[in-house]
Amino acid sequence: MELLRAVPILTVTDVDAAVQEYSKLLDLDVLMNLGWVATLGTSSGAQFSVMGIDQSAPCNPQMSVEVPDVDVAYQRARDSGVEIVHPLQDEDWGVRRFFLRTSAGHVVNVLSHRG
Repeated sequence: MELLRAVPILTVTDVDAAVQEYSKLLDLDVLMNLGWVATLGTSSGAQFSVMGIDQSAPCNPQMSVEVPDVDVAYQRARDSGVEIVHPLQDEDWGVRRFFLRTSAGHVVNVLSHRG
């Protein structure tokens, strides 16, 4: 499966303050800001996110990975027996996603953008 994007996610207590700090200190652009999660980056494509509390999942992920077909990824995850932490669902902000927990205990948000 092709990996379109991998984005580390830092959990913070104040998303707006973190956005201000990172954008000012590192001269980063705010690529997305939903209030509870924001993605910062550069024109070269490097990016990371800061998150308060995930608005539709039981926990915060440590990383997001974007794949071409999240339904295929979800089926592979289920077939492998990996723990599904957050079920596959369409989110209001335009993605279809699920969370899985790796054998090392990391929670990964696996997503595709909807048409």
